[in-house]
Amino acid sequence: MNYFSSDFKLGILGGGQLGKMILSETRKFDIQTYILDSSKEAPSQFGATQFYVGSLMDFDTVYQFGKRVDLLTIEIENVNLDALDQLESEGLPVFPSSKTLRLIQNKGKQKDFYVANNIPTSPHQRFVDLKALKDAVTSSTVEMPFVWKAAQFGYDGNGVKIVRSAIDLHNLPEAECIAEQMVPFKNELAVIVARSVSGEIKTYPVVEMEFHPEANQVEYVICPARIDEKVAQKATDIALQVSQAFNHVGLLAVEMFQTEDDEILVNEVAPRPHNSGHYSIEASYTSQFENHLRAILNLPLGSTVSKVAGIMVNLVGEEGYSGPVVYQNIEKILAIDGVTPHIYGKRETRPFRKMGHVTIVNENMIEARKIAEEVKNSIRVISVQ
Repeated sequence: MNYFSSDFKLGILGGGQLGKMILSETRKFDIQTYILDSSKEAPSQFGATQFYVGSLMDFDTVYQFGKRVDLLTIEIENVNLDALDQLESEGLPVFPSSKTLRLIQNKGKQKDFYVANNIPTSPHQRFVDLKALKDAVTSSTVEMPFVWKAAQFGYDGNGVKIVRSAIDLHNLPEAECIAEQMVPFKNELAVIVARSVSGEIKTYPVVEMEFHPEANQVEYVICPARIDEKVAQKATDIALQVSQAFNHVGLLAVEMFQTEDDEILVNEVAPRPHNSGHYSIEASYTSQFENHLRAILNLPLGSTVSKVAGIMVNLVGEEGYSGPVVYQNIEKILAIDGVTPHIYGKRETRPFRKMGHVTIVNENMIEARKIAEEVKNSIRVISVQ
């Protein structure tokens, strides 16, 4: 099929910042793009050939959108899978497939999948609702502390809480959930695997993630991870095992824990471009977004090797500010060599909302980390008062 400068139409379910960054890569190839998002203010509204507003969870909306395009992909997992099933049965290529998404969309099923496929992960229990979890705590079937996760619809740190006492259970939502055993670890790592329709596979270098202690959001992504080469190889091998088990097409971001004794445990996955790969736009020969396109279009995958050390700093809304966004001191960071900001186009900020990211590239990792700290301490995402 001729994708380039043709009538080929790529559909993307979701028009957030990931969609916006995918769209920037489609411009290279002159591919027509159709976006569906629930918000008319979505960041992708200006970059798509056609932009549609509608619920990603509504069968008819997703189905009718799919009938407009030649190939369908996602930038968010929370979509109507029955509609994807129907579209696939009618011959529309959908990547990742609804079968893969069914294994990933529910975190309880995702964890069970790891156990069934001998993929190392932390021990867990599933519960149909909060009452069942509370009963398990009362009967000591579940011991505190543990990590509570909503089975569905969690994002950007939402839907994950550490439960240390019975009081922590009171503010949790009444929803299906899992309780994970807390695992002592020294690093949180991630590996992005690109897998094409024909089965070509490439991995990006292992990255290290530093998290905000309160928001449970990534503050820094560091590439390459500052870990032993043997540990990095183990993490890559496990990521490939996970990729093969899911049999996905496109990108799969595999988030992992490096335990105190250097074992690797899979935390969770995302079957799409991911926050842990944003550094690749500036630091890699081929960005994660371009390789996602190459994979789903069954084109040769690009090099995943890094040109230089890269660090990504998340820009999130500052606590205490909600309303029209202001990026304070952005001129200051623009004056630093090797610093590139990416503003997502969300007009309204709120505490811990992802509003953009900044990439720092440098031949020296130590210097890159120092600059990343300077960037983090300089720019403020606030609102008009």
